[in-house]
Amino acid sequence: MKTSLFFFFCCSLSLLFCFHLPRVSSSAGVDRLKLPPRGWNSYDSFCWTISEDDFLTSAKVVAKYLKSHGYEYVVVDYLWYRRLVPGAYVESLGFDVIDQWGRMVPAPDRWPSAKSGKGFTEVAKEVHSLGLKFGIHVMRGLSRQAFDANTPILDITTGRAYKESGREWRAQDIGIKERSCAWMPHGFMSVNTSLPAGRAFLSSLYHQYAEWGVDFIKHDCVFGADFNLEEITYVSRVLKKLNRPILYSLSPGTSVTPAMAKELKGLANMYRVTADDWDSWGDVASHFDVARDFAKAEMVPGEGLLGNSWPDLDMLPLGWLTDQGVNRGPHRQCNLTLDEQRTQMTLWSMARSPLMFGGDVRKIDMTTYKLITNPTLLEINDYSSNNMEFPYVTGKILGPTMSHLTRQSRISMLNRGSDHHHARGVGLTSCKDPNANGWSVESLDQYHEQICWREEGEKLNQEPLCLYKRICSNDHVLYGLDSRQLFTSDDRVKSCLDASPRHKITSREWKKKQPSFSTCKGDANQMWKLSSNATLRSSYSGLCVRVKQVKGNGQLHYQRLSPGC
Repeated sequence: MKTSLFFFFCCSLSLLFCFHLPRVSSSAGVDRLKLPPRGWNSYDSFCWTISEDDFLTSAKVVAKYLKSHGYEYVVVDYLWYRRLVPGAYVESLGFDVIDQWGRMVPAPDRWPSAKSGKGFTEVAKEVHSLGLKFGIHVMRGLSRQAFDANTPILDITTGRAYKESGREWRAQDIGIKERSCAWMPHGFMSVNTSLPAGRAFLSSLYHQYAEWGVDFIKHDCVFGADFNLEEITYVSRVLKKLNRPILYSLSPGTSVTPAMAKELKGLANMYRVTADDWDSWGDVASHFDVARDFAKAEMVPGEGLLGNSWPDLDMLPLGWLTDQGVNRGPHRQCNLTLDEQRTQMTLWSMARSPLMFGGDVRKIDMTTYKLITNPTLLEINDYSSNNMEFPYVTGKILGPTMSHLTRQSRISMLNRGSDHHHARGVGLTSCKDPNANGWSVESLDQYHEQICWREEGEKLNQEPLCLYKRICSNDHVLYGLDSRQLFTSDDRVKSCLDASPRHKITSREWKKKQPSFSTCKGDANQMWKLSSNATLRSSYSGLCVRVKQVKGNGQLHYQRLSPGC
């Protein structure tokens, strides 16, 4: 029976994946820590505006109808510390609630049980009483509000302000303002983890979350184009030493490659591999190649923090939803057709992605409910193995038959494309990835230089992909693109290359809006360094630029250059 169902789902996705599904007698007593995480997240239905009452009501629905299907986490997404008052919105500054140590705490107008310094303690207790696990979303490092207030840092070993070298350390000693989150510059910035005071601040954050009873942490603006391996590594170390397990999730996933994700070995339990997924077919379709690449890299699952790690295709925006970046709760139905919804759920299951439902569970309809609890799909998500793209192509042959050709020759013909249908595209990857090597300095004239990519074996008469140099500091440069590919003065550079876009984008937008260039500002997001090993490294994320062939019309394309969150 399972074999026939497997072929049904394969056929529904045009033979995308092939895998093995073992027989499992029962889900009772299953150790879900070894399986892809499953739960509900508030973002797709509430954006940032969810209240304590709405959240706990939703948790009760999850416990009653979804828990038996493995949905065990209920997660409050971002800005739970922002007061919902006139003037407050996603990009606003000055409306967040912080404690005396510069740490975010739940806004009491939305979370009344947080009064008197209780944080999320009472909410977590209520969630645990339902047999569920409680999760929260957090951002990178230090908030801009704490930095501006220059709050002291808590030393958790003494319970007092952190002191070293005879002085008290504060937020402005550890915050790196020039490494503010690219898509939330008024929100959060990196912390200098090379300083003991910086590490003390991060320790105080995550110990507080553990004291509240948090079971799941979604850490944002630290992965993908916003990669911050130093902070991820230290946070993982803190979580590992706690006396209770906390599942560690990383976001966002724009520009993530298997080579980049391999640097997370042993550090996290799930990590986003795409930009935000919303209810459009373009967003869903953008996940096929990503799922293929991580399956081929044999990273499903990988070695995680005290367990496995899973590539995360993002939440399932099904059912009753809100819109991105608005001050409004659920108010509309999902825009995907039923077939598109089935395709999404099937792909997520076969890719063994974590399944985090995003719709309003209080108003879930029977069609959506049956889809996200389909027993065969959930069993595939839990237990399938050897999930790989199906490597064969079949169909009618127009013209001479290929029956006389060898199998390898037929595959070669199918894969071969005309040169004029391909162009070079660029993206970001780990600097350890050998595909990132190939950049060098070439002279324009006696006064100007450009940084060019030339692949090994590339014909010398083929025009290379070049970026033009503009000096920014002693050891870093900004690289800008001139649309005519030529200029004689640095003044001709109109814009500079960003490592990460400066606003949140969806998976569909990410494919359309590459690369990301903006007015030259001189911040870390636009600083690049040409290394001795021929890599072009971002000062913001530590990632390197790669170049590869993409389908095109003969023009030089820059999709995938500066992916965002």
